[in-house]
Order: sequence, then C-alpha cells, then structure tokens
Amino acid sequence: MKIATFNINNINRRLPNLLRWLKQAKPDIVCLQELKSADRDFPIQAINKAGYGAVWRGQPTWNGVAILARKTDPVLTRTALPGDPSDNDARYIEAAVKGILITSLYLPNGNPQPGPKFDYKLAWFRRLKSHAAKLLKQDIPVVLAGDYNVAPAEQDIYPTRSWDKDALIQPKSRAAFKSLLAQGWCDAIRSVHPSKPMFTFWDYKRHRWLRDAGLRLDHLLLSPGLAPRLSKAGVDRTVRGEEGASDHAPAWIVLK
Repeated sequence: MKIATFNINNINRRLPNLLRWLKQAKPDIVCLQELKSADRDFPIQAINKAGYGAVWRGQPTWNGVAILARKTDPVLTRTALPGDPSDNDARYIEAAVKGILITSLYLPNGNPQPGPKFDYKLAWFRRLKSHAAKLLKQDIPVVLAGDYNVAPAEQDIYPTRSWDKDALIQPKSRAAFKSLLAQGWCDAIRSVHPSKPMFTFWDYKRHRWLRDAGLRLDHLLLSPGLAPRLSKAGVDRTVRGEEGASDHAPAWIVLK
C-alpha cells in the first residue's frame, strides 16, 4: 500500500499537476493540504475520473484538507481536530481506508513569531498530541500524515541563517514535534532515510528550488503496530520542478 501526503497549494489551479502525478505514481491513498477551495468547488468529478474516491473539508482562499483513495471511497470519521470548538479553520480530516485510519493535517504556520499566530500553532500541536494519544490507546493502525509546518532538525533545512526567526524551525516548534514522536510514533521518512535531507518544500522566492534550498515539512507518522510494515519511503522531487507546480513535493511511504 502506497500512502502519500502532498500540499497541493490550490487544488483547482494545480489540478493538471495533481492528475499527472496520480497517473504516474499511482498512490493508494493521498492526503492533500491547502486546497484553497470551497467545498462546492472541490474537483470531485476529475478526481473520480482519475480513479479515486475522496473526502474533503474546504475553505475559500485558505487551508483545506482532503483524503483520496484509489478504487474505493474513504470512510469519513472526523472533519476537525478535537479540543477547540471555536477553531473553524479547515486543517484536519480523518478517514478509514482499507483497514487503516488516515489523517490529512495542515498544522498552522505560526508566523510571525512571537505572537498570536505562533501561540495558535503551539496550541494546535497540543490538541494534536492529545488526540494522537487517544488514537494510540485504541491500538489501531494509524497514519498521521500532512504538512506539519515544522522542520524537526538541522538536517531538515538547507544550510542557512535566513530562517532563524521563522516559526518553522523555532525550538518550541521542534520540541512539540519531538514530544509527539515520543508517544511512540515512527517518523517514516526519517526512519528509512536517516542521513539524507529529504526536503519536501522549496519556497518560490530567491531561486530556492534551483539551489535545492529546501526544508522537510511534510511528514508521515506511523503508529507502533504499523511501523514494522514500512518498506519504502521517498519524495517525488521532480513534481516540484514542473510548470505551475506547488512549492511542495509529494512525500510517500510503502507498507508491506
């Protein structure tokens, strides 16, 4: 089973890129972020024609998450992260697919920091950790996939000082990610590639793609019972170099 996470950065604008990648890569499950589309504008007909069922939660202009499943329909279980009823951002969706509980999450960016947006990021992390702990207690196979907006360690960002004040690499952001992993989750990409950068994001500015000035922001975390099934992992970097591409590339894993 091949599972991928892909911040598409506007699904309708980049629909040709997405459909081309789906045809080439043939993932069984795809977690999408930053749809930037209202629910009614989600391109479900094109997705279905490509051979995928889907569940989604959209939001005009910002955010938005979806889960696609090849030759089947995901069984929707949640459309929001528990813990704050006042939080209306479309940042979390959860569904069962072929015996595995899958999430697509888009963690807040947190910039500028310090400030309310960074506080929201850390609070969202705490809510995610609380919910993740409950999922672990259920002892079911789970994949927490998505754009975490955190480069967890120095090897997850190109050599630079220009991001030093950015929320993506702050000690508190990295500590929150580390605390989540400490529950028992397996960082699948890093588990398979312990020493390679494995970047998934290259900002549009300052020729960062051409310079390979990237960050690893997109992660697939596996529950303890699922981790032994991990056989392969990677990043489809060439997708980032296409015309009209998202600033992210798909990260993926293969389970035995």
